[in-house]
Amino acid sequence: MLIATAGQQALLRPADKRRAGKTMEGPSSDKVVVSNPADITVIVGYFLVVIGVGIWSMFRANRGTVGGYFLAGRTMTWWPVGASLFASNIGSGHFVGLAGTGAASGIAVGGFEWNALFIVLLLGWLFVPVYLTAEVITMPQYLKKRFGGTRISLYLSVISLFLYIFTKISVDMFSGAVFIQQALGWNMYVSVIALLLITALYTVTGGLAALMYTDTVQTFVIIAGAFALTGFSFAEVGGYTGLLTKYSSAMPSNFSSMDPDRYNISPQCYIPRQDAFSLLRDPTTADLPWPGVLFGISISGIWYWCSDQVIVQRCLAARNITHVKAGCILCGYLKLLPMFLMVFPGMISRILYPDEVGCVVPEHCKEICGTEVGCSNIAYPKLVVTVMPNGLRGLMLAVMLAALMSSLASIFNSSSTLFTMDIWTRIRPQATEPELIIVGRVWVLCIVAVSICWIPVVQAAQSGQLFDYIQSISSYLSPPIASVFLLAVFVKRVNETGAFWGLVGGLAMGLCRMLPEFWFGTGSCIFPSRCPFLVCGIHYLHFAIILFFCTSALVLLVSYCSEPIEDQHLHRLVFSLRHSKEERKDLDWEQEEKGRVARREAEERAREKRAGTGVRELEKSGFCRLVSAFCGRGGDSEAYELEEPEGLEQQLPDISEVSAWKYAVDANAIIMMTVAVFLWGYFA
Repeated sequence: MLIATAGQQALLRPADKRRAGKTMEGPSSDKVVVSNPADITVIVGYFLVVIGVGIWSMFRANRGTVGGYFLAGRTMTWWPVGASLFASNIGSGHFVGLAGTGAASGIAVGGFEWNALFIVLLLGWLFVPVYLTAEVITMPQYLKKRFGGTRISLYLSVISLFLYIFTKISVDMFSGAVFIQQALGWNMYVSVIALLLITALYTVTGGLAALMYTDTVQTFVIIAGAFALTGFSFAEVGGYTGLLTKYSSAMPSNFSSMDPDRYNISPQCYIPRQDAFSLLRDPTTADLPWPGVLFGISISGIWYWCSDQVIVQRCLAARNITHVKAGCILCGYLKLLPMFLMVFPGMISRILYPDEVGCVVPEHCKEICGTEVGCSNIAYPKLVVTVMPNGLRGLMLAVMLAALMSSLASIFNSSSTLFTMDIWTRIRPQATEPELIIVGRVWVLCIVAVSICWIPVVQAAQSGQLFDYIQSISSYLSPPIASVFLLAVFVKRVNETGAFWGLVGGLAMGLCRMLPEFWFGTGSCIFPSRCPFLVCGIHYLHFAIILFFCTSALVLLVSYCSEPIEDQHLHRLVFSLRHSKEERKDLDWEQEEKGRVARREAEERAREKRAGTGVRELEKSGFCRLVSAFCGRGGDSEAYELEEPEGLEQQLPDISEVSAWKYAVDANAIIMMTVAVFLWGYFA
C-alpha cells in the first residue's frame, strides 16, 4: 500500500515539510497536501481540457457503426496512433511500480521499457500487415479466421478479459487511487468512483476515436509533468553525478533497532545493490538476470505489443500501414523516457528519504506505508508531495490522473470490443449492430463493478514491488499466447489442433508455477518464501523462456502429426501470403454467414416493428434526440443500422505503401534501433 500514514508524516524532515507546502502540528495532522488555489486550478483546468477533447472527438467520429465505434472509422493518422500506444501502455502502475523497483534495486527494471523499442517494430512491420489483410477487429477474431472453430478464440477472449480485470484494471485503479488519497486526503473508493465516472463518460460515449484523441492530450501532460518532477528531483540530489555517488549510501538509519531474536537481517536487505546502475546482471543470482532481461521480457513483449487487444486495436484504427509504422516509431521513441522520468526519480527518492522509501524494519514499514515487506512503492508519490512547488504539484497529480484514466479507458474499450465481438455474438448470433454497441457499453459498467470489488484483494496482495508482481504474472500466463500468435502468423503448417493443445498445455505449465507461488508467497529479504526451490527457484523471466519453447514445441509436434490447413483457407492470414489476391474460403464462413443472416433478419423485424408502432416519430422528440446523440446514434436510426460501409469486407484490403514514405519510416526505424542499441550498451 502507498497510504501516507501518521508515522510517515512524523518521519518527514523540516525541509521536507517546507517543500510540501504545509504545516504539520504533529503526527496526527490530517491536513491534505494539495489544498492551495494554484494546485486546484491546474487540476480543474486539466479535467476541463480532457472532457472538452473527448466531447469534440465524440462528434467528430462516426460512432454509429461498429467500425466507427471500435476502430475510429480507420481514419487515425500516425501521431495520435503513436501517442495512444504510449498512453495506453503507461498507467499509474508504471509511475508507482517503475519508480518503486528503481528505488529498491536500480535501473535494470528499465529494461522492460527499452525492450519494447524493438518489439513495437515487430508489431508495425510484421504483425499488423497480417491483421489488416485478415480484416479483423479483435485478436480472437484473427485466430478464429486462421484456425477455424471456436475453442481457441473463446479461450483467448476469456483469459484476456480475466487478465484485464484482475491484473490491469484493479492494479491501475488501486495504485492511482492511493496516490490521490495521499495527495488529496480523499477516501480511496470516492477517488476510484470519481475517476471512473469521468473515464467511463468519454469511453462509453466516444468510442475509440475519443480515446485516441484524449490519449494524445494525456501523453503531452504525462511527459510535461514527469519532466518537471525529474528536473526538481535531480536538482535536489545534485544532478546525475550526485545520483551516482549518493545512491550506494542510501541506507536506512533505523535497521539497527531490529530485534535480532525475531529477524535474521542480512546486509543485502538494506544496502543498495552494487550493480544498481547495470542493465545486464548476473545470469543466476541477480534480481533481474540478463538472459531473462534480453529474452524473457521479449516473449512477454510479443504477447503484449503484438497480440494484446488494447495495443493492436490502436494500430488497426490507422488509415494505412505507413501511419501504423510511423505511429510505432513514435511510440518507440517515447518508450525511451520512462527510464529517465520514472526509474531515476525513484532512485533519487531513496536517496532523499532512505528511512521511509528504504525502510527495512517490518514494524517501521508497517507504520510508514501499511505493509511489512518494504515501502519502495511510495517513492514516486513521496517525491511529488515533497519536492514539487505549488501549481506544479497539481500538475503532477493531473499527470497521475492522466495515466490512470488513459490506461483504464483503453482497457475498457478493448475489453468491451472483446466481449461484444467474440463472446456476445456467440450467445446471440442474430444481434443487430445497435445491440452490439449497447452491449459493449453495458459490459464496461460490469467490469468496472467487478474491478472495484476486487480492489481489497489487490490491496492485500501488495507485497513488495508492484511492477515485478505484474510482470511475474504475465510471465506465467502470456508465453503460450505469444507462441501461438507467432507461429500462426509465420508458420502455415500450424493447425487448430496444435494451437489449441499448445495453449492448454502452456496454461497448465504456467499454473503449476503460479499457484504454488501464490500459496507459499513470494517472500521478502527478511521473510523468505517457503516455496520449494524445484518449483519457485527458477526466476520468472527464465521460466517464461522455458514455457515459450515448450509451448512452441508442443504446437509444432501436434500440428505436424495432424492434417494441415490448405492454402485456400490461408490467403492473407499468414505473413507469406499477405499480398495474395486469391479468394479465401474462411474456415468459419458457415458460422459467420449464419450470424449475418440472423442479424439481417433481426434488423428487418426491428424495422417492421418501428413502422407498426410509430417509434420513429417518438424518436424525433428532443429528449430522445439527446439520448441518441449521447449513444452515437444520430437522428436516423435506420441510417445508423445500415451505415457500416460494406466495402471494408467486400474489397481486398490495401497494405501497399508510397515508396517515399516507406523508405522514410524504414530509415526512422533504423535510427531508433541505433539509439536503443547505444543506450543498452551504455548502461549494460
